Amino acid sequence: MKTKLREFIQHLSHEVEDEEKAEEYLDNALPYIGLIIMYFNSLESSLDSVLCENFTDRTDATGLIVLNKMNYSAKVDLLKRFCDDFQIGLDKQLNGYEQLMTDLRESARLRNLVAHANWESTGDDGFTYVRLKMSKQGMHQEYVQFTEASLEKVTDLIIKTRFKLYEFWEHRNDVLYGRE
Repeated sequence: MKTKLREFIQHLSHEVEDEEKAEEYLDNALPYIGLIIMYFNSLESSLDSVLCENFTDRTDATGLIVLNKMNYSAKVDLLKRFCDDFQIGLDKQLNGYEQLMTDLRESARLRNLVAHANWESTGDDGFTYVRLKMSKQGMHQEYVQFTEASLEKVTDLIIKTRFKLYEFWEHRNDVLYGRE
């Protein structure tokens, strides 16, 4: 995904030159936006399920009490702490662990870009306002160009990450119970 910065000048505004072309772009992007949100929610539910297993395999209630009101990144951090402790205790690295942590975080970062983008500000070039960046160089409006291909890649990453999570958890359980 390409990004561009535009210097903030007095008011937060976005220039859309060809409204009709921008509307056509949005019509094509909307299904992908919905899929990203839907699959990310499924990924988070799968993460909840895996975390609940850490507490007890008899019921999810104990785990859900702990996870209640935790945001996604806190859940990823909790999984990381559980896995780090597990690996230290066994003095063994679990296959795919580092990549899974990277993919879980990247899935959230990209989902948040998509979910919190100001889609009504999308220009005819496909650049969409995502946030205001503040630094020593001043304030800049950040835009990301979400193409159909890039939105499809985000969707694919989220789906693959969900499957990797289950594969990793099976591997972890195989290591725990001496099947590997």
